[in-house]
Amino acid sequence: MPAGRYQPSQTVAARFAPPAGYQRVAVAAGSFGQWLRYLPLLPAGTPVKLYNGQPKDRQDVHAAVLDLDVGQRDLQQCADAVIRLRAEYLFSQNPDQVHFHLTSGDDVGFKDWYSGRGFAVKGDDVLPAARPAEAPSHPNFRRYLNQIFTYAGTLSLSKELQPTPLAQVQAGDVLIRGGSPGHAVLVLDVAVQPATGRRLVLLAQSYMPAQQMHVLTNLWDETGLGAWFYLDPQQERVSTPEWTFRKTELRRFE
Repeated sequence: MPAGRYQPSQTVAARFAPPAGYQRVAVAAGSFGQWLRYLPLLPAGTPVKLYNGQPKDRQDVHAAVLDLDVGQRDLQQCADAVIRLRAEYLFSQNPDQVHFHLTSGDDVGFKDWYSGRGFAVKGDDVLPAARPAEAPSHPNFRRYLNQIFTYAGTLSLSKELQPTPLAQVQAGDVLIRGGSPGHAVLVLDVAVQPATGRRLVLLAQSYMPAQQMHVLTNLWDETGLGAWFYLDPQQERVSTPEWTFRKTELRRFE
C-alpha cells in the first residue's frame, strides 16, 4: 500500500475482534501469523473489484477488502493471492528467502531471478534463461511474482505445503485443493475458546477472475460469529462461501 496510508485502526486485528468467550491465539513476534494479523484493510463497505476495475459478481461473500493491489492482468487469482501474501511477508524479512515452485516442479527463487538467472517455458519444459541482473527492489519483486503467478497455481502450491489437522489450525495455514478447477483460501487469524480448545478462524481469498483479496463472511452463521468460521474436525467437509473443501485439505508452509 502507498507509504503513509497505514492506519492501525483499519487492520485485520482491529476490525475483527474474536466473538465473546474467545481470545486470539498467541503468535510469535515476527511470524507470518503476526504479520497477517496486521494487514491493512480498505474502509468498511468497500466492494470487491476485479483486476480490470469491474465489480465482482458476488458482493455478499466478503466482510472486508484487503488494501493490496491486484495488478492489471488476470493473474492474481486464488493460489496466486496466497503466494502473494506469503511472498510479501518473506520479502519484508529477507528478499532472498522468497522462492516458489512452478507447476512443472521447478523451484524458482527471487534471488536467482534478480541476479540474472531467469527461466523460459517451452512446451512442458522450463529452461534456464539469462536476464538482466537487477536490484532486489519491490518493483522487481512484483515482476518476479507475475512470472510465478503465470506458471504456478493450486496444484503446485498444494504440493509445496504440508498437511495439517484441522484441530491444529493456525494463522498462515491454507485450505487448498490442487487442480483445475481448484481453489485456495488463507487462514488470516485464529481465536480459541479457552475452556474447550475450540478454534475459530478468519479466512481470506481471491478468486477467478483475478480480484482484490477479501476477508470472507460466514454466510451460514446464526450464532453471532460474523466473519469467523468454525472448522469442525468431526465433519468431513469445510464450507466457505464459494468453495467446499475436504477436511484433509488444510496445509501449512514450512
